[in-house]
Amino acid sequence: MPFMPPKEYKTEAKPIWCPGCGDFAVLAALYQAFSALDIDPTKTVIVSGIGCSSRLPVFVKSYGFHTVHGRTLPVATGIKLANPELTVLAMGGDGDAFAIGGGHIPHAARRNVDITYIVMDNFIYGLTKGQTSPTTGSQEGTGHGFKLTPTNPHGQWEEPLNPLAMLLTYGASFVARGYSAKPKPLAEVYQAAIRHKGFSFVQVLSPCVVFNKTYDELDAAIIPLEGKHDTSDFRAAMDLAWDTQTEHLGIFYQKERPTLTDRMAAIGTKSNPEQRAGDLSKLIAKYR
Repeated sequence: MPFMPPKEYKTEAKPIWCPGCGDFAVLAALYQAFSALDIDPTKTVIVSGIGCSSRLPVFVKSYGFHTVHGRTLPVATGIKLANPELTVLAMGGDGDAFAIGGGHIPHAARRNVDITYIVMDNFIYGLTKGQTSPTTGSQEGTGHGFKLTPTNPHGQWEEPLNPLAMLLTYGASFVARGYSAKPKPLAEVYQAAIRHKGFSFVQVLSPCVVFNKTYDELDAAIIPLEGKHDTSDFRAAMDLAWDTQTEHLGIFYQKERPTLTDRMAAIGTKSNPEQRAGDLSKLIAKYR
């Protein structure tokens, strides 16, 4: 029996997303995953930045940290290093993650911080009325979403970022994609991501029904991997990531390697025994 049924992970706060927003399913899948994994909410922290998606921690019965724009990963990293026993998740959207917060992703990935980073990608800035985001589709038809936005009224000529290819290149040890219209497999991806020891990245296609409704477009492009792909094959994972005509769903890549916490613990064993014991008096005395 699960530690708690999914509904017990809900707080009294009601989600305030627009009706039909994909983030509702993202949240529901998270409740299901937490229940299936027997997640203890008193030992769980969800960190978020800015945007529609970043409101999510308020709706989950756990500890939460709604930090500043783009700084989700540094805060989540600090929490995990301070208390490695915690289950730490980071939440964001395509703007918060890949624009102002984009510089933090390669370092969290290469350090292999043991956190799960879930990015709800709707290919637009939804909270601030529909401006172009780093993943908005281009005028040439690359990517998803409409081509005219308040910040690009004559069309989007920039090529959109490829989040999965980015994370694979940066060295993330777990890379996956889910879809808000497929909540059951999305919950299964969450479970695998949270169980994975290391930096787990999950891109969730989560359409904005007000400024960038892409359900029909995405439905036509979806192909679940469903065991057809070797998740240890990096080159195959990269080939799938660069197949921009198809939205493959599932785990693209997974590899076990030492986490940042593991490496920090190993460094600690090499330090001065007196310092490890917490006695810094002799060290301090040198500078008096």
